[in-house]
Amino acid sequence: MSAVPAPLPPEAPGPDLRVDLGRGLVLPNPVGLASGTAGYGFELRQLIDLDRLGALFTKGTTLRPRDGNPPPRVAEVRGGMLNSIGLHNPGVEHVAAVYAAEFTRWRVPVVVNVAGGNVDDYLGCLDRLDAAEGIAGYELNISCPNIANGLDYGRDPVAAARLVAATRARTGRHLMVKLSPNVTDIAAVARAVEDAGADSVSAVNTYVGMKIHRGIRAPVLPGRGTGGLSGPVIKPLALAAVAQVRAAVSIPVVGVGGIMDAGDAQEFLIAGANAVQVGTATFVNPAAALEVLDGLLALALRSGIGRPPGRPGGAVRAVPPAGIEPASTG
Repeated sequence: MSAVPAPLPPEAPGPDLRVDLGRGLVLPNPVGLASGTAGYGFELRQLIDLDRLGALFTKGTTLRPRDGNPPPRVAEVRGGMLNSIGLHNPGVEHVAAVYAAEFTRWRVPVVVNVAGGNVDDYLGCLDRLDAAEGIAGYELNISCPNIANGLDYGRDPVAAARLVAATRARTGRHLMVKLSPNVTDIAAVARAVEDAGADSVSAVNTYVGMKIHRGIRAPVLPGRGTGGLSGPVIKPLALAAVAQVRAAVSIPVVGVGGIMDAGDAQEFLIAGANAVQVGTATFVNPAAALEVLDGLLALALRSGIGRPPGRPGGAVRAVPPAGIEPASTG
């Protein structure tokens, strides 16, 4: 295991790693915690300095409280894990009335992940959250694969666009859309949500997977037996998705999927991401996101790379793979 670079002291000058995602959401650096892997930050805050990170993306929040799926909810697989949490959360009223007040005391930008079964669910969540301080923006979960009946918005560009247009008309805060990889053409969905008013997209959510218990000849996870596959096993797939999305849209792209160290994060930036989210690695090592950040800081210092003046982006300018050209921003 390679040594983790020591964090910079607060007073030390360093490269400018800020990432402007648009509509007032400026991340202090390009490393965030992925939705569903850090709760609402309270437990993890006892273990690491969350305020050093670029953003905290909360677990999925719904209009009403949800108990989630019955156990078992997770299953380890080779190279990653499956989860079938089922959007277990206290509901938007509790998040807005209790959690948001705590968020105002934190330096890390808090982006609330919002999920629902229909447009009214999303609008109800945004109405309540918009009345609260301490929230930097929203990540619309249009692709969660593990609740009853699924969420169809992420698979249908037209439905996704209608949802984004409705939510865009409802809030002035930043709107990020979390894209599903379980589609034929992820670029088409990305273009649709951009045209409908999304400020950014995150790519990608988990892939649908299954684990079989050979002893009982049945899936390990209950219900449909499927769950969301995450971890390093999906990184090559997620990188390809990010490159496809980057070539399709001009809005910022946040890459997520199998990032375990700074090298992985750098690959996402090279593939076209403006920032990244660290997810499953946090279950293995609660400080993983900080170690990714420290690694990117060390890379930027060694290379003399900072954010080009007056230009949004991350520490390493995103360069699309050969043969994949980004959409024009002019």
